[in-house]
Amino acid sequence: MAKTKAQAKVKAVKPALVVDDAKQEESLEGTVLYNVPFPKDLKQLKGMAPIIIKHPYHIDYVHSYGQDSPFFAGLANKKLLATRCPKCGYTYATPKLHCMWDGAECNWVELPETGTIHCFTVCHFGSEEFLKETPFILALIEFEGANTRFLTRLIGFDPNQASLDWIGMKVKPKFKRLSKFKPTDVYFVPA
Repeated sequence: MAKTKAQAKVKAVKPALVVDDAKQEESLEGTVLYNVPFPKDLKQLKGMAPIIIKHPYHIDYVHSYGQDSPFFAGLANKKLLATRCPKCGYTYATPKLHCMWDGAECNWVELPETGTIHCFTVCHFGSEEFLKETPFILALIEFEGANTRFLTRLIGFDPNQASLDWIGMKVKPKFKRLSKFKPTDVYFVPA
């Protein structure tokens, strides 16, 4: 059978070669295990202890403070903000966007420059972030004109010398120079 001109122009394509000794590049990144036990009899694999690998894990968690954003902006600018209901006047030292009594949207207000210790506790254990600081003191601070109290840390008090005399003591807020946009950006010291 005679080939057409188009068929004559088609060249034979050779299949790609498969090289038996081709290797993927290796690196020392990740977990490198040495002397991993392996039984000679494959029937023993069911009794093999599990391989446990520990490796660091990192994730960037992106979140929003949403309606609480003005509070954290205030901390970054050395202002302690609260919210007040325009209808009933109830004032939240720990801000709430809406009043728990009548549901009205609250307005932002600045708290006074001093407060008093309402109560406190000495924490001998804390989450991982605070373990290195234990023991530390948590306190509820009362502000004139506020109906709720503000939970914070007391600095400049000796946790080993805790005294009921501290209740009612005047304290003032101090702000971290470099804001981390965390509630711990503010703490209280004796006024």
